[in-house]
Amino acid sequence: MRVKLKRWLREGVVLLLIAAAAMLVMDQFRKPTLPSAFVSTPLQTQDGQDVDLAAMSQERPLLVYVWATWCGVCRYTTPSVAKIAQEGGNVVSVALRSGDDETLSTWLARKHYALPTINDAQGQLAKSWQVQVTPTLVIVSKGEVKSVTTGFTSGWGMKLRLWWAGI
Repeated sequence: MRVKLKRWLREGVVLLLIAAAAMLVMDQFRKPTLPSAFVSTPLQTQDGQDVDLAAMSQERPLLVYVWATWCGVCRYTTPSVAKIAQEGGNVVSVALRSGDDETLSTWLARKHYALPTINDAQGQLAKSWQVQVTPTLVIVSKGEVKSVTTGFTSGWGMKLRLWWAGI
């Protein structure tokens, strides 16, 4: 019995390492090549507030979260992003092709998400940023992109990336 348990444990660890390596490789292929003007892109939230990514990231790292209401993986990551924002985290979200302002506002209200949200209704912003996968998370610190990742990321993973960018 003890020999079987050791073998299962060893095989489990190997499987986890292979899965982690595969996810890292996939992430490298899927992440966008952001333009040099990424942080200087003029943006405005749904409620009319101007957003300056470079300025917002000067004091503490900023999480730019590109997501969509129709994205299956976003159903699991958006609550974590909303919680970080609720806890006072430095967050701005970009809703990709998720309807007009009214539709998006209704969806956010129904989910009880209080996020500063930029509506990219036609996907023009995502196209200029070369974002092809939702969710995409970009960490910006002092006006520089520090990290870009795509797909599922846990809340603690997001917090760890923000912390790492701030040191």
